[in-house]
Amino acid sequence: MSQVSYEVIEHDGGWAYKMGSTISETYPTHELAHAAAARAAGEQRAPGEDQAIQYEDAAGKWREEEARGADRPQAGVKD
Repeated sequence: MSQVSYEVIEHDGGWAYKMGSTISETYPTHELAHAAAARAAGEQRAPGEDQAIQYEDAAGKWREEEARGADRPQAGVKD
């Protein structure tokens, strides 16, 4: 099982969370950003239905595969 982590950071005069290089909207307090990150992590863990997905890989090639809805990562928040 894969592991993802949302990190709470200072951003644009407030607080945000990020995963990888993607940064959320800005929140006025650390607590609000942390709560939003916790909600996002919870959604990552929630199972869904199997679906066909398309994505562009690091080499710029488009790929298509079947994503299993029960194959969800472990997700958490770090400050």
